[in-house]
Amino acid sequence: MTESFRSGLDAITTSQKDSVLSLGLKKTQLFRYILLPQAFSYSIPALGANCIFLFKETSVFTAIAGTDVTTMAISLINTEGQTYENLFLLVLSYLVVILPFIVLLSYLEKRFRYAEFGY
Repeated sequence: MTESFRSGLDAITTSQKDSVLSLGLKKTQLFRYILLPQAFSYSIPALGANCIFLFKETSVFTAIAGTDVTTMAISLINTEGQTYENLFLLVLSYLVVILPFIVLLSYLEKRFRYAEFGY
């Protein structure tokens, strides 16, 4: 996550930083009014992708929900033998949880890009 935000900070040119300092703003004002908003808008796609990856691939979800959805589907496949039905429900459950998050992220990306670039 830190690397994603750092890449957003690196995307801001040094000439922009120098021009703000030449206007007489302090470094705290530079960081608060110029760097943070732009870095956040640049790093929203990477931060969102990291959040989705963490949700799908780590055991954090297992710690929160008790049993992982994938583990539950595998145990149902082993006991009942209905492979296609259980895998379809597994994909459907991930879509139900992840799709609203993806829609929210795309809205945020468009909103912040409009505020920065006007399109």
